[in-house]
Amino acid sequence: MEKTLWVYVLLTLLFGGGAAILMGRSFAQNWRSVWLLVIASLGLALGVRFLHFALFEEQLLTTLGYAADAVTIIVLALFGFRWKRAQQMTTQYYWLYERTGPLTWRSKS
Repeated sequence: MEKTLWVYVLLTLLFGGGAAILMGRSFAQNWRSVWLLVIASLGLALGVRFLHFALFEEQLLTTLGYAADAVTIIVLALFGFRWKRAQQMTTQYYWLYERTGPLTWRSKS
């Protein structure tokens, strides 16, 4: 259990999560759909799962392992997407929107 948690933190959160945030920001920068981001995140989760298998001899095709990796990657990719989209909307359309937080914006009054 200790090894699995450590591997999850290292590979899924640090490496896969970092790649997911960058991927989400890239999709937002290029005005791509959120649904395409989710599909790409599933592919990235497969890659992360393969790293679990190749580097730490974990099982490759486990439903629970892939689901945990996929959910983590999707959430972090959506975080990166929303972070960049909030920046875009308030920078490019500064006369229409103002930022209300790191992930949100609203119409100016």
